[in-house]
Amino acid sequence: MNFAIAAAVFPVIFVGELPDKTMFASLLLASRGRAWAVWLGAAGAFLVHVVIATTVGVGLFALSPPRVVDAGVAVMFLGGAVYAFVEAGRRDASGLVAREAATHRRTVTTAFVVIFVAEWGDLTQLLTANLAARYHSALSVGLGSVLALWSVAALAVLGGQGLLRSVPVGVLRRITGAVLLVLGAIALWTAISG
Repeated sequence: MNFAIAAAVFPVIFVGELPDKTMFASLLLASRGRAWAVWLGAAGAFLVHVVIATTVGVGLFALSPPRVVDAGVAVMFLGGAVYAFVEAGRRDASGLVAREAATHRRTVTTAFVVIFVAEWGDLTQLLTANLAARYHSALSVGLGSVLALWSVAALAVLGGQGLLRSVPVGVLRRITGAVLLVLGAIALWTAISG
């Protein structure tokens, strides 16, 4: 366990998750149920996704040469940046979340299912897999990612609406895109010069 890696991963995943659809899902679900139950369901879903991302991330890149890993990480970061910038111009559609919440009786189960489904192929899941491959430390990256995702879920269910009134979603997504561009440029430089 390397706490420096976990500390480095935390802000990347935290900022990446702030403007994400799962944050909005948690906000909406918390308005319809108990905040602690929504957080518990979301936390469980995030934990499962981080385990999947860190094992797949390490497994996919373990056999590849370091330059190939760095190039792959650069492409994923840059692709994530493009995705974040594209999403900055879109409005969030919360109708799916409302329909999902209406079909389940228990808040924890609803939150788990909605977040689990929404997180597949998500930017932060891809980032977690990439970071696990880059640092070759699934446990450290997993810890930083889980804590970041749990923190964002807690913000969403406890006070996310105030944040969204203060900072527009588009701004948060643009900040995420800028961070990913910098990380992508660093990984690309490492791949080219390494």
